[in-house]
Order: sequence, then structure tokens, then C-alpha cells
Amino acid sequence: MSVTGRAPQAVGALRFDLRWKAACGLGLYDRGFDPSLLTYIRRRLARSSDPDRIFGIVRTVVEQTGVLTGRTRRALDSAVLADAVATQDTITQLIAAIRRVARQVPGASAIVAAHCHAHDYTAPGKPKIAWDDEEAKNALVSGLVADALTLLDRLSGQDLDETAEHAIGLLALIAGQDVEPADDSDGTDGTDGRWRIARRTPADRIISTVDPQARHIHKSGQQRDDGYKAHLAVEPETGLFTAVALRPGAGAAYHESAVAPALLAHERGPLQILADAAYAAAGLRATLTTAGHRLLIKPPALKPAVPGGFTLDDFSIDTGAGTVTCPAGHTVPLAAQGGRYRQRRATFTGLCAACPLRDRCTTAATGRVVTIRPHHDLQAAARHQAATDPAWQDDYRRWRPMVERAVAWLVARGNRRLRYRGTRANDRWLHHRAAALNLRRLITLGLAHTNGIWTLTLITP
Repeated sequence: MSVTGRAPQAVGALRFDLRWKAACGLGLYDRGFDPSLLTYIRRRLARSSDPDRIFGIVRTVVEQTGVLTGRTRRALDSAVLADAVATQDTITQLIAAIRRVARQVPGASAIVAAHCHAHDYTAPGKPKIAWDDEEAKNALVSGLVADALTLLDRLSGQDLDETAEHAIGLLALIAGQDVEPADDSDGTDGTDGRWRIARRTPADRIISTVDPQARHIHKSGQQRDDGYKAHLAVEPETGLFTAVALRPGAGAAYHESAVAPALLAHERGPLQILADAAYAAAGLRATLTTAGHRLLIKPPALKPAVPGGFTLDDFSIDTGAGTVTCPAGHTVPLAAQGGRYRQRRATFTGLCAACPLRDRCTTAATGRVVTIRPHHDLQAAARHQAATDPAWQDDYRRWRPMVERAVAWLVARGNRRLRYRGTRANDRWLHHRAAALNLRRLITLGLAHTNGIWTLTLITP
């Protein structure tokens, strides 16, 4: 049970459950305290200089027990946690964002009343239109976007406080993220006022004005959710969380490979890192290898240019000599690094037309082009090791799945859905949840407090 999110249930257990009374040192007839005290303490903790101190204190207890001494494996994973709000469609978001500006920006309500007429923004609910009529829906979208742009234009240049600036910034984002000029619009920038809902989804789309930091999450090609990602580092043998972090569910800065270094920052000495293909980015692999860690990170499967054909590993690539040799034996030079990702290319122009292996290699009319990125040799070696090294395969199969046990503990009892809005509040909840789970696990392992020192005592049946 998470006492920070379920104060009444926690206090109820404290009053009526003998186990809770014994744990807290209360007498049989002691009624404890009012649930609002936990809310007060939680808010004080959130405003403090170290809102995650409970997790830090439990980490100190873990270190005192020595339970992790000699256990140098760390499994990394992420779990999708559903947000606490309803996902909103484009029209709902536009109306909600305009209403927020009217409430929070001085003078905005008068502007809305005088110049914004696509909808009655004081009336609850959605506009009353024929929702199955595409023309009526596009006309409403055009009107709402026009109202948003009018409101933004008339409020520009004002000296506003942080709350008002946030409301205006949110309206600007909502007004532009989901719309595009209509097919029969006179211009490509919507200057004639004709808009429609765009036939695309922006990568970093805001899905709710109530929680602007929640995002669409594509954990895999089949799994699609809305909310946040909990990033976890776990010692797989004991199931203890060594580090956690909650981040928005989309964006390069919040990808698993970008968050992983922070999860390992407090660790001392070389580790054995276990992770799935989400952590296989070349930059992360290079960083962890340089730090001296042994990596059991599953490489992603290479996709051949032709189904069932040759992959990058079927080419002999010598980055030092700057050459690439194809399966048919043709050798061409690697070009110098260039572009955003500092890629190097080898072009087989003129060599593929009469090649007997062409059908297994490329469908390009001009021939195969091989592209490699920095750290190619490191990635190729990792793929070879994962495919051929029995010790690597045995360790990965034995220890990597153990992190799923910790994820199951984390989301049990309805904790897959978050209770708060925003990254900061939910990150605090995640740290508290992980601290509670660590304490429970330590108790199971025989936690005892002897002479002022936390130890583990073997529990016998």
C-alpha cells in the first residue's frame, strides 16, 4: 500500500490492524491520527529541498545491511504508467485551452467575449453540431483555431506572470499541433482561415490540457498507451530498486538510452548491465563500455534491404582502412563522415546490375548503398557476441527476466495508473513507491535493527 496516495486506507490499517500497530509502536487502543496529517507531511516533503529523501534513507538502510555487497548486476527496464487524466481530442483541447487563458490571463475574458465567437466558452460540454458531418466539424475547427489565433494576437506583448505565460504558451501549442490548412484553402499557411484536423500525429503531441506533460507512448509496434515512463534499475537477484526515475513518455531526451546513465550515476565499481534492445543505442554502449561495465544489452535485429536477404553484418566493413566488401566480393571505399548523425556511406553504383546476388541484396536501381554510424565496430561486436557467446546468452536468459518481477511489484494493486498530474509529482510518487517496496523486500529477507545498525537476519521457518 502506498500511504502517500491512500491516506484514509493507511490510517484505517493503523487503527484496526495489529500488525500496523506493532510496527508503529502503538498500543491496542491507540487510534493513531487523522488522515490529513499524511497529506500535510506529503506536501511539506514535496516543498523541501530533498523531496526524494525517503528513497535515499531506504537506500542507506540497504547499504548498511550489505545485501548488495558482491552483487554487481543491474537490470535496466522501463514501464509505462497510465496518466491520471482523460485523453482529449483536438476540439476539446482547443476549447479547454481558450477557457484556461480566459481564466488565468488578465483581460483575456473580455477579449474572448468580444472577439471569439466559434463557441460559447462559458457553456459546459462540447459544441452542439452534427459530429458525423465532416464539413460542420471542419468549420468548427476553423472557427476555434481562428479564435485561438485572435486571442494570442491581442494578448501578445503583455507583461504576464508565470501562470498566465504558461496558459498562453499551451494555447499556442494546442492551436498548431493538430491542424493544417484545408484541402481547398487558398494558402498553405491558413491565412484564409480554413483549417481541418491534420491527418498525422505529432511525435511530441500534448494529449490533455489538464496534464500537458502526459504523452502518447509507443513501447512497441503493438503496445500504445498514454502517460509516462517509469525508468528502473534493479538488482535482479534480490529484486531491490537501486534507482528510479519517472519521465514523459516521448521525446529523445526521455528515451531509455538517455535516462540510463542517471540511473547508474551513484554506482561504484564496474557492473554487469542487463537490458533489452531499448538500451542498445551506440552512444550509451560506448559510454558504459568506457566506464568498465560488462554489457548484456540485447542488440536489435538488423533489417535486410530485401526480405530474407543480406544484412549489414554480411558485408565486410573495415572502418580503419575505410573499405566495404559486399558478399559478392566487390570492394568500395567508405566516404568521410557527414550529416547530422556523422554517417559514412559506401556506394556500389555500377556493380550491382549484373551481380548474381542482386536479388538478395538490393532493389535500388542504382545499386546498394551501405550506411554506418559512429561506434559501428562496437555495435557489430555486440551483435556477434550475443549470437555466438554461450556464456553471454546464459547470463542474459538467467538474469534479465528477473526485472519483470520488480515491474510486477511496482504496478500491483492498481498502481499501473498514476494518481497525480505532471512529471514532478509523479516522480516523487515513484520514489516513494520504490522505497516502500524495498522496505518490504528487506523485511522478507530478514531486516533487523541491532545496536543501532541495520542487518539481515536469516529467517527460519
